[in-house]
Amino acid sequence: MYTLPLRETLFEPAPQTIIDSGDLRATTKRYPSGIASLTIANERGYVEVLPFMGQIIWDAAFDGHSLRMKNMFSEPRPATEISDTYGCFAFHSGLLAAGCPAPDDDHPLHGEFPCAPMQEAWLEIDDDAIRVVSMREYVRGFGHHYRATPSVRLEAGASDFEIALSVTNLSEYQPMPLQYMCHMNYAFVEGGMMSQSLPEGAFQLRRSVPAHVTPTPRWTEINEQILEGKIDADSLDSAKEFDPEIVYFADDLPSYGDDLEFTLRSPEGHAFFVEFSSKDFPVATRWLLYNADQQVAAFVLPGTSRPEGYNAAEKCGMLIMLNAGETKKFTVKTGVRN
Repeated sequence: MYTLPLRETLFEPAPQTIIDSGDLRATTKRYPSGIASLTIANERGYVEVLPFMGQIIWDAAFDGHSLRMKNMFSEPRPATEISDTYGCFAFHSGLLAAGCPAPDDDHPLHGEFPCAPMQEAWLEIDDDAIRVVSMREYVRGFGHHYRATPSVRLEAGASDFEIALSVTNLSEYQPMPLQYMCHMNYAFVEGGMMSQSLPEGAFQLRRSVPAHVTPTPRWTEINEQILEGKIDADSLDSAKEFDPEIVYFADDLPSYGDDLEFTLRSPEGHAFFVEFSSKDFPVATRWLLYNADQQVAAFVLPGTSRPEGYNAAEKCGMLIMLNAGETKKFTVKTGVRN
């Protein structure tokens, strides 16, 4: 394996191939907005990441199928909060806090990390895989101090890839809170069916109404029909009316086993899938939304807690406390199967 440091000077408006090794390639470019982009690719598809901006995964496609939600953004935008550039396939929600802040929370939407500037980035290349890694050291006087290294790994000939994150508490004496969700905004699949290696009924409809949701009479009726079993919770057949969003939670995932798998299958025969360990992620969220501007079927969002903000996680005992010097690692595998 060899390592190639990524410097801002490598990223110019015209795409440049910086690695071409058999079935694996890496290409750099810079959007008109100024955001640096790195695409790692094989013969079956590609993953595009923003190595200096939260290592957001801007786009991904395999075997001719785009993984990314329909959105309103033609390119990534400079942002400090994820909603200001919400056109991506995936981002890292956290890390000192995550999810949608409740009225008693003081953190931004999905925490401080999604759009945070990365201080270093590099490629790791071997014979059959390429991995892009970014690093951010967060430090605040009279506050917390951590190092986070998100990464994406793609193998030759694969139609899936690995999303990983390592977080180390660099404080020499105090613990730090850790709340994390791997937020994958999957494409809406016409007539799609969702399934999971969980017992029937594990996903339960969200009963609370967060501040960003304004209920309509039809939305309220849809919620009632779901609760009455009149709408199949695993089918997208009725989901074109899901505006505002419809959200489900599955809690206590370790009680269902260690290695879990979730799928969204298309009538065309291919399927999107996500695999992870319940030891890393004890909670799963499903987020569905369909309107003319945004269409998403996030059939599973693995998390350390529900995405309801810092105080909600603390109150229900789902907030991780990372001891001084301790490291926590998270891994998700996702992609396309035919």
